[in-house]
Amino acid sequence: MRRLADMIRAIALMAALLATVPASAHFQEILPSDDVLPDGGKVTLDLVFTHPMDGGPVMEMKRPKRVGALVNGRTIDLSASLKALKKQGVGSWALTHELKEPGAAIYFVEPEPYWDQSEGKFIVHYAKVVVDSFASGKGWDASIGLPVEIEPLARPTGLWTGNLFRGIVRRNGAPVPFAEVEVEYVNEGGAVKPPNDAFITQVIKADAQGVFAYAMPRAGWWGFAALVEGDEKMKSPDGRDAPVEMGGLIWVKATDMTGARPAGKR
Repeated sequence: MRRLADMIRAIALMAALLATVPASAHFQEILPSDDVLPDGGKVTLDLVFTHPMDGGPVMEMKRPKRVGALVNGRTIDLSASLKALKKQGVGSWALTHELKEPGAAIYFVEPEPYWDQSEGKFIVHYAKVVVDSFASGKGWDASIGLPVEIEPLARPTGLWTGNLFRGIVRRNGAPVPFAEVEVEYVNEGGAVKPPNDAFITQVIKADAQGVFAYAMPRAGWWGFAALVEGDEKMKSPDGRDAPVEMGGLIWVKATDMTGARPAGKR
């Protein structure tokens, strides 16, 4: 009996410790081969649902409900270009698209709802990324019209490491006062070793106008996820009403100045 009691206490202690561990943030990635195409051409985008800073695990991603691009005021359906791929042995997606004209292409994805058993909720992250064709510097602030969307206030292409990225969180077009924005770095190859869990996901609170800002300290891709609760619940696999986490994501690349052209030269 004493041994059984000790086992029960050990299990209870383990459960308590697990409860104190912060949950890893989920991010819907839509990452292009580059953020600027100086001569136009083809861009490849990977669509992966994962934990960027931790390098995984990758979650199973069903075929997206919608994937497309806003190019020079026209919305293009890219669903037919989707190709299935495996990331860490889990279903993900990729597509290739050619940009023949100058101007920003704003790629976006609306995934199928993901059921998170551990948190007891569905997750729907509307994600987008801007690719500037011919380094035009134009069209980057156009809105897709997603249910939750981040409107960039700083051009999200051609940014140096350390630049300040600013944006407005919008829900159905209206600013979201004091919205919570999670930030993670795509930590390829585990190059960055966070000192502890507090460094994995950065958290920003927008101001009363829904505006937030963040200075990117390292070269690479950064994801900004504005999270809100959905208006309606969805049925969980066991038939219960479950909340829905809606996210508006934008991906931004920072580039080191190493190798930049000398001042005064074009």
